[in-house]
Amino acid sequence: MRCPPDRKHWHGATPTDTMTHVVVQERLDGENVTWMEKVTDEEYLVGDPITGPVED
Repeated sequence: MRCPPDRKHWHGATPTDTMTHVVVQERLDGENVTWMEKVTDEEYLVGDPITGPVED
């Protein structure tokens, strides 16, 4: 997956599925990430409006 600069996104695991996060990134003006707000389990399980809810 490629995530363009300044594209807000989130990712994580579910109670039945694991997640591995491997990143290759560059620094721009000394910064390499802007952390956004944490999401609750309920928010995460609703899923993305484009791809739909997370399947168990």
